Amino acid sequence: MPSSTPLIAKASVTNVRVTPQKARRVVNLIRGRRADEAIRIAKFSPQIAVSESVYSLLNSAVANAKQKNPAIRDASELWVTEALVDEGYTMKRYRPRAQGRGYQILKRSSQISVTLSDDKNYRPISKAEQRKRAKAAAEVAVVESATEVEATQASAESKPAKKAPAKKAPAKKSTAKKAPAKKKEAE
Repeated sequence: MPSSTPLIAKASVTNVRVTPQKARRVVNLIRGRRADEAIRIAKFSPQIAVSESVYSLLNSAVANAKQKNPAIRDASELWVTEALVDEGYTMKRYRPRAQGRGYQILKRSSQISVTLSDDKNYRPISKAEQRKRAKAAAEVAVVESATEVEATQASAESKPAKKAPAKKAPAKKSTAKKAPAKKKEAE
């Protein structure tokens, strides 16, 4: 039963020695499902290397949710609202090839994170949305401060204002004029 503020439990695992592309195949299956169904899918999916990590990750997230709210009895009350796979570190190895060349082998890893909630429709606020909201709040603050400045200016206008002394214009520099050259008379 969703309350006014949804319960959010997160769990993440780093350095899973599987490429992110392969990890996403399993994670895409569990996104948006009930937590107990997602655990079953992760346990029996054919991608063994990833499914073991995702299975233990989901169990950890359920345990985190139970720790936050002891009223939760089992995983059937929770939903997988967010499941992400990001790229981890990449180990670079070299394999000898013909004519003395070295062939680079990239051993990739993944970082998997899962968010569970008791509200099926809960969606975490994206960073782009957070930036939009912060920008809107800043604009509102600017408008409010502008109205305060206008109010203080209006009250200042009601009082006779002192005239500011006029500023003198800077003096212009004139260019030096050459004296007309005198003609020498030949005697």
